[in-house]
Amino acid sequence: MLLSLLAIAAGLVILIYSADVFIDGAVALATKYHMPKMLIGALIIGVGTSAPELVVSALSAIAGSPGLALGNAYGSNIVNIMLVLGITALIAPIIIQKQVLKTDFVWLISSTVISVILLMDGHIDRLDGAILIAVLAANIIVQILYAKRHAKAASESAILASDEYAYELELDAQELPDPTQVSTAKSLFKLIAGLIVLVLSSRLIVWGAVELAKLWGLSDLIIGLTIVAVGTSLPELVSSIIAARRGEYELALGNVLGSNLFNTTGVVGLAALIAPMTVNPEALSRDTVVMCIITLVLFVMCAFALRKDGQIGRISGAFLLLCFVAYSGWLAVSALGLA
Repeated sequence: MLLSLLAIAAGLVILIYSADVFIDGAVALATKYHMPKMLIGALIIGVGTSAPELVVSALSAIAGSPGLALGNAYGSNIVNIMLVLGITALIAPIIIQKQVLKTDFVWLISSTVISVILLMDGHIDRLDGAILIAVLAANIIVQILYAKRHAKAASESAILASDEYAYELELDAQELPDPTQVSTAKSLFKLIAGLIVLVLSSRLIVWGAVELAKLWGLSDLIIGLTIVAVGTSLPELVSSIIAARRGEYELALGNVLGSNLFNTTGVVGLAALIAPMTVNPEALSRDTVVMCIITLVLFVMCAFALRKDGQIGRISGAFLLLCFVAYSGWLAVSALGLA
């Protein structure tokens, strides 16, 4: 058991570090060869914070652990809202913009509904996976076009800070490396080495999680929803806390909404394309329901916040954390067979 826990802990640390190295290399190369800043931003947001979930779920599908793959994706969504936003709101109020309700939430809620509908028959096959990937691709294309259109009417510093993609797609030039100072060889090494270590560390996590499930007599779904989901959500947690501490309060919400959209479509979609999966009944009756409810609760909280002072404050943060504690307790009861 100790070896399995160490494998998961070490794997998560290496996973997060390797994801940063991979993205650094990708961004440097993209800058070197003059890829549009908007596409670089899409790479950072789309792949960066969700790279752990993406690789872990893909390898879980290959290893024949569909519960771990789905538990990781949906568990991360739940953790992102309840834990990540809860902690962030306790540190500092999260600023809400109207555009978030009109774009980010519309996409997230729509993709969540589509995902649940595809899961209703108890299976998710390659066609389902292709549909989810198509939804993600459509979102990225729309956001890029949206950012291009608004870039003509506003300066980069004023472009929709509320919208994760639109904000990050119009990156400040100071955030990107100088193309003349970028070493192709060094950047390529970072890209390849980061990807290799990303895959290896993910395999370590999957192995440890599966072994724990066997030793503790738990389903891989429970392990995916708890240890693995919290672990792979660390990038979102860290980036949101850093944003809050820097006073960039509006980025925390966009970070979570964008990550959840990517998890629901890209992570689950890729896992399904690799290996069709049978959905655990508990995932349908408990976890997808919780994911849908907490997403709608967050939407309602944001809508009411806009009518009041435009902020999600500490009381709301404490409420989200209490929801996380309650959900974790529900999982514990289920794991012990008491429910």
